Amino acid sequence: MAEPKREKLKVKNQKAVLAAVVLEDSEQSKDEDPLEELRGLVETGGVQVVGQLIQKRRMPHPATLMGKGKVEELRMLAESLGAELVVFDNNLSPSQGRNLERELDTVIVDRSEVILDIFASRARTYEAKLQVELAQLLYFQPRLKRLWTHLERIEGGVGAGRGPGEKQLETDKRLVDKRITELRRKLSSVEKHRGRMVHQRSDHMTVSLVGYTNAGKSTLMNALTGAEVYAADQLFATLDTRTRKWSLPSWGDVLLSDTVGFVRDLPHHLVASFRSTLEEARYAELLLHVVDASHPQAQQQIDTVNSVLDELGVSHENMLLVLNKCDAMDDRSIVDVLRVKFENAITVSAATGEGFDRLYAAVAERLGEGAVELKIDGHVGDGRLHHFLNEHSEITDTVYDNEQVTFHCRLSRQLLYRLDEFQVSIERIESDTPEASVETDISTAAE
Repeated sequence: MAEPKREKLKVKNQKAVLAAVVLEDSEQSKDEDPLEELRGLVETGGVQVVGQLIQKRRMPHPATLMGKGKVEELRMLAESLGAELVVFDNNLSPSQGRNLERELDTVIVDRSEVILDIFASRARTYEAKLQVELAQLLYFQPRLKRLWTHLERIEGGVGAGRGPGEKQLETDKRLVDKRITELRRKLSSVEKHRGRMVHQRSDHMTVSLVGYTNAGKSTLMNALTGAEVYAADQLFATLDTRTRKWSLPSWGDVLLSDTVGFVRDLPHHLVASFRSTLEEARYAELLLHVVDASHPQAQQQIDTVNSVLDELGVSHENMLLVLNKCDAMDDRSIVDVLRVKFENAITVSAATGEGFDRLYAAVAERLGEGAVELKIDGHVGDGRLHHFLNEHSEITDTVYDNEQVTFHCRLSRQLLYRLDEFQVSIERIESDTPEASVETDISTAAE
C-alpha cells in the first residue's frame, strides 16, 4: 500500500474523521462526548468534520492504538466519507503514527499536532513565534522518519551503503538539532528580558488570570480594566500575556495579567516552551482561576489547570476561584456543587458585570493579607506621598491638622522600603508579630 503524501501539516479546509480510544478506567463521564473538545479544536483550525469513531479498550494497542478490526472499520469510514485526514484525540507515538498511516492510507494527525497547528496560526509576537516553532520541532524531531518513508525504499548503489532517504534523514536531524539550539538560545534571552520587566513592576502588586481555554479570561480582563484585549468565543484566542493597570475599588492600582488558556493533554513541549510567557503568573501575589461554570466538565477543567500549573512550577496556593459565565447557566446545580466544594469561590459574569462587587471585595481581602496597617504622618504639601499612597495602598482614613496630614492605610510589605523616599513618621498599628518593628520590615523588604 502506498504511503500517503505528507510534507507538513496543513489541515485548513480539509475533511476529517475524528477518532479516539477511551480507556475503561478513564475519569470521563458516561454522558460525556469524548470527542467534543477535539471537535472544537479541529474546527478552530478550519477542518470540516465528516465522521467519528470511538473505541473503548482496557489498554491501547501498542502498534496502532486501536484494535485491528477497528482500524479496518476506520479505514472504510474515512474512504466512504472522502476524508483527507484522520484526527486522533489521543497522543500517538511516532511508531503508532507510521503504522496507522500505512494501514489507513491517509494522513494521521494526533491531538498534539492539532494544538500545535492552532498555536502556530495564532502566534503574533516574536516570543510566541519562537515558542511555537521550538515546540513544533521538538514534536517532529522523533517523527522525521515518518516524513521520509517514500525515500527509504530507494536503495543505494554498490558501495553507497545508504539510500538517499537515510542520508536526507540524517541531514534533517542535524538541521533540526541546530535550529532547536538556536531557538533555545533566543528564548533564553527573551526570558531574561521578561524577568527584568517583571522585576521592574515590583512597585505594583500583580494579579494574574489563569484558566482553561475559552473560560472568559480576556473578556473578564476587558471588563475590569477597560482594556481592548482580543476576546472571542474560540479556543486559544489569546496566546500572549497581556498586562494592564486595574484600579481596584477601595484598594488602589494593581497590575492584571491575562495568560494563555490551558487544555487537557496539552503537549509537553508546548508547556515547556511557554514557560516564560507565564512568568507573570509565577510571581503574582494572587491568581484568579477563571472557570466556565456553565460547562458540564467544569470540575475536570479545574483539575487540568491545577495540573498544568504544577508542571510549570507555579504555586496555586494563593488562588481565588472565579466561576464565570453565570449568565449562561441552564443548570444551576453545576455551580452549586462547585460552590460547596470551593467555599470561597466567587460567581460572576464577565459579560454583564454581575458579581463584580463581590470579586472586588474578595481580591482586596486576599491582597490585604500580605499588607501592613500603618499610621503615616507627613507634610500636607507632599504631593509625591499622596500619589504614592493613593496608587499603592488602601487608605482607610485621612486626617488634616494645619500643615500635617495623617494617613491610616494598608500597604504591601514588599513596598515598605519605598517609604524611605519620603520625610514621614511611621507607626505600625497592627501586626501578626507585635515585637517586630516597621524598620525591621523595611530593611527585610529592601534585602
